[in-house]
Amino acid sequence: MLGRPYKLGFVGIGLMGRPLVLRLLQAGDQVWVWNRNWEKTKPVAEAGAVVCGSVAELVRAVDVTILCLSDTAAVEQVVASQILDNGGPGKLLIDLSSIDPEATRRLARELESACGMAWIDAPVSGGTAGAEQGTLAIMAGGDAADIALAREVLRPLYSRLTHMGPVGSGQTTKICNQMIVSCNVLVIAEMMALAKAAGVDSAKIPEALAGGFADSKPLQIVGPEMAAERFEPVKWRVKTLLKDLNMAAELATKQGSAVPMSGLAAQLMQLHGSRGFLEQDPSTLVKQYLRS
Repeated sequence: MLGRPYKLGFVGIGLMGRPLVLRLLQAGDQVWVWNRNWEKTKPVAEAGAVVCGSVAELVRAVDVTILCLSDTAAVEQVVASQILDNGGPGKLLIDLSSIDPEATRRLARELESACGMAWIDAPVSGGTAGAEQGTLAIMAGGDAADIALAREVLRPLYSRLTHMGPVGSGQTTKICNQMIVSCNVLVIAEMMALAKAAGVDSAKIPEALAGGFADSKPLQIVGPEMAAERFEPVKWRVKTLLKDLNMAAELATKQGSAVPMSGLAAQLMQLHGSRGFLEQDPSTLVKQYLRS
């Protein structure tokens, strides 16, 4: 596996970024990294990553820059202040973040115009477990030739990468993904609380439903946590689902589409977040329904 040909840069060493960088290093890649909080780069530096002093330094050093940031504003800031003036023709930006499709298309145009650097939007699904195991599902938007390169660069990270269309298509698909995930987790929360209140051993629910029509990865992940009221460690965050549901509502408004279930999910997620759970794992949603 040693000797993979591309120099890779990775911006954003968070819950997802850390295991992804470790997998790239294990595959034999040279990886340069940057994170706003320098302390979070220590585990990947110890594994062989080169820590850069700025995103600009990173972009100049590598062939492919990979972003894994929290939201649209974070991606916009990094691109405008650090990447536009330091990229170049023949280089590629792959954005794993989940951000606004329209902003993605605009940023891609600006990057190509400023320095000739290509853009792939490649948001991921599968959570930290998928990141650690290299089994993520990636939905990608961009030109076919750039997608082909992204498939090779990201190969240690995914079990499936689907080319959804031009730039922005990956982000739109991720919004669709999050509509399903968010509504699923919310109904799992109310179901687990109802089962417990009715005298059923809720810890057995995920096992009982495994393989049936009601089964899902979210059920198998958050169900046991909700039953045990065990909410640590945080693997993903309420604020992330809320951000994506809000983007779904915005996209639906632009398209003139009705999304009543996702709209209600956004309201319930907002309510939960307002009670101090924005930084917590979505398994805490069961707290809205549990009897004390």
